[in-house]
Amino acid sequence: MPGPAATYREAYESFAWRIPARYNIARDVVDRHAAAAPENPALIHEDGDGRVRTYSFRDIQRLANRCANTLRAHGVRAGDRVAILLGQVPEAAFAHVACYKLGAIAMPLSTLFGEEALAYRLTNGGPKAALTDRASYPKLAVLRPSLPGLETMLLIDGADSGALDLHAEMAKASDTFSNAATRAEDPALLVYTSGTTGPPKGALHAHRAMLGHMPGFDLGHERFGQDGDLAWTHADWAWLAGLMNLLMPAWWHGKPVLACRTGKLDPERAYHLIARHGVRNALLVPTMLRMMRQVAEPPATNLRTLLIGGEPAGEELHAWARSRFGISVNEGFGQTECNAVLVHAPALMPARHGSLGLPAPGHVGAVVDDSGSELPAGVQGHIAFRRPDPVMLLEYWREPAATRAKFAGDWLLTGDEGVRDDEGYFWLVGRVDDVITSAGYRIGPGEIEHCLERHPAVAMAAAVGVPDPLRTEIVKAFVVLADGWRPSPELEDEIRSFVRERLAAHLYPREIEFAPDLPRTATGKIMRRVLREREIERLGRISAL
Repeated sequence: MPGPAATYREAYESFAWRIPARYNIARDVVDRHAAAAPENPALIHEDGDGRVRTYSFRDIQRLANRCANTLRAHGVRAGDRVAILLGQVPEAAFAHVACYKLGAIAMPLSTLFGEEALAYRLTNGGPKAALTDRASYPKLAVLRPSLPGLETMLLIDGADSGALDLHAEMAKASDTFSNAATRAEDPALLVYTSGTTGPPKGALHAHRAMLGHMPGFDLGHERFGQDGDLAWTHADWAWLAGLMNLLMPAWWHGKPVLACRTGKLDPERAYHLIARHGVRNALLVPTMLRMMRQVAEPPATNLRTLLIGGEPAGEELHAWARSRFGISVNEGFGQTECNAVLVHAPALMPARHGSLGLPAPGHVGAVVDDSGSELPAGVQGHIAFRRPDPVMLLEYWREPAATRAKFAGDWLLTGDEGVRDDEGYFWLVGRVDDVITSAGYRIGPGEIEHCLERHPAVAMAAAVGVPDPLRTEIVKAFVVLADGWRPSPELEDEIRSFVRERLAAHLYPREIEFAPDLPRTATGKIMRRVLREREIERLGRISAL
């Protein structure tokens, strides 16, 4: 891990990976703390009724051991997949640890998924067991006849037809367990991509990925692990953002995590959770911050660090957050396949707001062309990272061709286009599929969206390219208005002029649509692909008339 370096450069240049041949995530995040400081808090859980229970590291270890013994009693072995269809509840946390202890592969799934999304992932992943609750169980029960490999269903809140009571089964099991002697390269986690640019793929990660996440996490939270640190995120643990960018890294340091059931973000509730529990370290996506900005009278908070990711944030959002929370907002960048690899933390490096930051210690990044050749500063290409790297996926599950296509030589292609400046900072242009081609210009949506959000009427915005017979594509903006504003042709013209005057004539949105909300993934990222597909479908209907 990065030591007590005073600057980013010092931390980066002094860093070296030390990945042991044998490594098990469970030992690092729970067992060693249960041995050294068993009563230290690991998890503070607030349920839907506001009841709070604190679990120590020893509590989590015993529960994970019982869960591991239960899974083994029901036939789960090393390499088997275990689906975890749960929100931010204690059972989800200790079930992950139980899988790692067994050498099984944890397969987190979002409770927001419908039957079709679940069917795709469960068919592809082929779990032997599944853990869920009574609210989500009907979706699994309907699918079970088509999943012959799914032998055991365990519910956290009581038995049902065809499903066992997890806690009743655990009560029969021992609270001691000898961890599997896993190698660092052995698989531990199968996480499906959000599918923002196509069908989701299963990214298979090794136990070593735990260590691969730590440098970016530590720098993003300005050397996490300080006295009083308490971490929280709205991001569900079904995604790497919640699981490996917060829960497991905080536990690696032996620090507590606040958990509560998530769902659609309630910005007022988020404020009160942070204030009530004294959260010191938060992970959010910019969309969540934009929603919190609309809260009229938020309570006082005492955050030490605030890390955002998933999409870049403009200077306007940074300025508001500095004013509201009294701290600089840090940014992180990564993806399901290669996470926590860039960081922007002004306390440790010169601030370049709007950029994705610099490579976290241990990670080597570049902008490359289609063949994997590095491009010079200022030239647009693929944002890529060099293997070997412990945070990188082992493979796409059962998709060898897609795995090969992910790399150009030794460079993992993120699917994002960008440039690197003379100081080494990465700047996002957009997803390869999000880049707009208009009158010969290649336009990234991020710059337009940031400019739109500087207008006082705009709460959130998304820019996409829509087909145009003259220019190939034109820029269309979807705008969610701030409280107190109403759509009108005059406001549309005003916003259009606002962007044209501040950016360029080829960058302003020629079309603007006011929308009540924007389609987002379960982690809060705006799904431009959905907006673009809607426009293509709409134009197709018009041309057919």
